[in-house]
Amino acid sequence: MIFERYIQRENLKVFVISQNVIWLSAVFMGILASIPKILQLKVSLAEILVDCLTAFLYSLYVWFYNLYTLPKYANHAITTRFFGARLIWSLLLGFLVMGLLVIVNQLLFQDHLIGSMILMYQFRGVLINLTIYMFLYLLYQSYINQVMAVELERTKSDHLEARYELLKQQVNPHFLFNSLNTLKSMVEVGDEHSANFIVKLSEFYRYSLENRQKDVVPVHEELKMLNAYFYLIQARFEEGVSLQVNISAGHQKATIPVFTLQLLAENAVKHNIVSVDQPLNIRVTSSDNWIIVQNNLQLKSIPEPSTKIGLENVNQRYLHLTGLSIEVKADDQYFTVKLPAHEYISN
Repeated sequence: MIFERYIQRENLKVFVISQNVIWLSAVFMGILASIPKILQLKVSLAEILVDCLTAFLYSLYVWFYNLYTLPKYANHAITTRFFGARLIWSLLLGFLVMGLLVIVNQLLFQDHLIGSMILMYQFRGVLINLTIYMFLYLLYQSYINQVMAVELERTKSDHLEARYELLKQQVNPHFLFNSLNTLKSMVEVGDEHSANFIVKLSEFYRYSLENRQKDVVPVHEELKMLNAYFYLIQARFEEGVSLQVNISAGHQKATIPVFTLQLLAENAVKHNIVSVDQPLNIRVTSSDNWIIVQNNLQLKSIPEPSTKIGLENVNQRYLHLTGLSIEVKADDQYFTVKLPAHEYISN
């Protein structure tokens, strides 16, 4: 009877009512509205059929008019109000339609209707209009509530999936394995920076533990973690990688989803050549309402396996927290990610 289907051009669910429901309810309305005529004495079958037909045609008009004024067909915002412009227009046009049906009835059947009978037809039309409008309103509002509930569950699911992926990134065993190997090599050769490496490694994982339950953090805190992370990367690749940070004081007060900068830096190192001959340069800057992370593009000839969910993870968290999307741009020279950095993002 009542179901959902998909429109391919927008790939969105829309509200649809079966034609059987419309036609059968119109027949029922026609019979129900004609009961007073049926109960009268000395009324011919033709008069009863004409009365039923009038109510039937009017019911069809009310159904299709109200269906085609829903937001699905008309460019109207979804509203939860019962009394509004749609109902007023439906009633006003209903007066005209019922008047036309009465005139046609009189012309075809030479039925001389007195004023009280015309008013009765109009009153009957108002009752039919309100009944169908209320029924359709309740169905449509129920449908909208179901769609909103499904969308809310989908958003929660996406957010939980993003949080789970973030948690896995925080305790990336591959990164920890590489860091410990680097530390082992530094200790074996007596590198004087071994102590600093241990401090930065502990800072990175302490930051991970302290912020794993947070959604967003101030940019200046995220930069502290990024510097600790990048110190570990530079200890491994030395002059093969560099980080430049130039973010205004105002942008540093803004908040962004936790671990965003670290994830983007990690992606840059993972997918690009990092060597002294071909150094990887990562720049973190700010402009207008954006934090911009950019690196020179020098993709590895044999790319590492990628789940392709890192950037999508960041984008989903931005959509969940701000309703805004990140911007990604790649050309022959640079790979650039622009992150919305609006101060109204709340913690």
